[in-house]
Amino acid sequence: MSPVPEARFEREYYETVYPNYSRQNPPRKLRFYRRLVERVAPIGRVPRILDIGCAFGVFLSALNPKWRRFGTDVSQFATERAAAIVPDATFARADIHEIPFSDPFDIITSFDVIEHIPSLEEVASVVQSKLVPNGHFVFVVPVYDGVTGPLIRLLDKDETHIHKRSRDFWLGWTRENFVLLEWYGIFRYLFPGLGYAHVPTRLWRRVAPAIAVIAQRRPR
Repeated sequence: MSPVPEARFEREYYETVYPNYSRQNPPRKLRFYRRLVERVAPIGRVPRILDIGCAFGVFLSALNPKWRRFGTDVSQFATERAAAIVPDATFARADIHEIPFSDPFDIITSFDVIEHIPSLEEVASVVQSKLVPNGHFVFVVPVYDGVTGPLIRLLDKDETHIHKRSRDFWLGWTRENFVLLEWYGIFRYLFPGLGYAHVPTRLWRRVAPAIAVIAQRRPR
């Protein structure tokens, strides 16, 4: 499995693969992500959160500005845009094995990112090492099984998606490396001229084309 060159994620990538980036991140989607992390935020202190693969920082922009917000991305183009959008957050151009922030985080997020990273073992190791005891990892990935699987494979034009896996694969990976607390299905699609549909579900999570997972760091 070959690594994806970091240069692939600069301006041309966003303009080619995600030309409707802002439309694909509507307020209702960001509210759902925010609710996921607010559920596991520590009580009694200001949360410290890291978004791995933060892109333009839109998720961090949706959080309470009192939170201590950090983001990393392999794209210089993205982190520069993020710093302009969320000037009171801290951003760094870095991949998974060179996160430059030394203090641990209460919450680490990664939305539609880890399917791009060659070594999932490294993802688990780094996230565990960067979380406080009992800290939480919240992530979203596309899944390619179930009744929607063939359609998702057909529609997925992103060549940087390395791990085109089933929901059971991701849930198993989570259980092996973390404590799985909860997971949801997400129906999502950009309808030209109509907007972006983003519908989280527990009832239909076994057939949704993406999943959101809430996990906790394993005790050492």
